[in-house]
Amino acid sequence: MAKLTKESFIESLKEMNIKEVMELVEAMKEEFGIDPSAVAVAAAAPVEAAEAKSEVNVTLKADGGQKVNVIKVVKDLLGLGLMEAKKLVDSVPVVLKENVKVAEAEEMKAKLEAAGAEVTLG
Repeated sequence: MAKLTKESFIESLKEMNIKEVMELVEAMKEEFGIDPSAVAVAAAAPVEAAEAKSEVNVTLKADGGQKVNVIKVVKDLLGLGLMEAKKLVDSVPVVLKENVKVAEAEEMKAKLEAAGAEVTLG
């Protein structure tokens, strides 16, 4: 028997009606003891998890009693005026920056924590 390529398999699937596809899935469950739809979902999950971790939000949880120092760092990190930075720090918990690359977020977190702040990445 000639080996079936993925392209020819996909073309065959396109020609099937939904009932035939469901029968194929059932036959694969019986033959191989697995649910092909579960495999597809399981394979997609790690990709989604990896994508989710490439960018995070930087959230200021508390000023740690060092409000003035934290305001200065927020001002410098975000390029804000003094009053804008103060308003952010006064409204904790607050997301300081969204969709930040993990490396940049870690840098921000380190600077904020050095000033006394509590910061989470998520």
